[in-house]
Amino acid sequence: MRIGFIGLGSMGAGMAAQLIKAGHEVTVWNRSPEAAAPLQAQGARVATTAAEAARDAEVLHSMLANDAALREVVFEGGVLEGLAPGAVHVNHATISIALATELVERHAARGVGYVAAPVFGRPDVAASGNLQVVAAGAPDAVARVQPLLEQLASRVWPMGDDPLRAGIVKIAGNFLIGAAIEAMAEATTLTRAHGVSAAEFLDVVTNTLFASPVYKNYGGMIAQERYTPPGFTLALGFKDVGLARAAADTKRVPMPFASVLHDALLESLARGDADIDFSGLARVAAARAHLED
Repeated sequence: MRIGFIGLGSMGAGMAAQLIKAGHEVTVWNRSPEAAAPLQAQGARVATTAAEAARDAEVLHSMLANDAALREVVFEGGVLEGLAPGAVHVNHATISIALATELVERHAARGVGYVAAPVFGRPDVAASGNLQVVAAGAPDAVARVQPLLEQLASRVWPMGDDPLRAGIVKIAGNFLIGAAIEAMAEATTLTRAHGVSAAEFLDVVTNTLFASPVYKNYGGMIAQERYTPPGFTLALGFKDVGLARAAADTKRVPMPFASVLHDALLESLARGDADIDFSGLARVAAARAHLED
């Protein structure tokens, strides 16, 4: 299949590599061209513009950082106009419900399929093709891209015909990840203040009460104070909590803990920690208790 892939950050690069490995004809584009070089060595064609990557694609995948980047590339950069009627755009990014609504409407007006397929997993999981993908869109469009999604994922979770359903699952899921990290940050600060290290405490709880990937993976980073290189930055966490609060506002859903998490993340950004890992929330909790390393 002729595939375009735009956005080759820490997640997108591994995903595009899986599609190349599966034998597809993949054309890639990234704002910083050097990110495309390893994929070119694996057999990808490198486009000079995002619109060029879309032009001959039967399916276009996008993995861009935020609403602004997606809007700039898809609407202003000629990607939507470049897609042929009948092509399908698969968006993997976590975006606002407002932008998702606009994407659905504008793709339909162009006769282009739109599938929301946000992913759960960190860069190493993307590179191994074992993401969890949440997918929603018109049944014919989803059926067409299902084999591609299966090449990226250990499981594809269907969420129906409305792409907004996949989007809200991803937003709520990322909120839960942030909530878990903040809970671990506060709990480990409490134990440290009483002479029990983060590593000792987290070894107990992540092998008993909270033996799950989020607690084990992020807990391991907190225990080791290993916040670089980031798999998912605090800046992106702040963005996603903002998306949760905005989505809650539209339906008048109170989310008190989202406000707490927003403030903790804002404090992290104010400290200059925007580019460290999401697990770096633990630094704020420690600093509040004057336990910072």
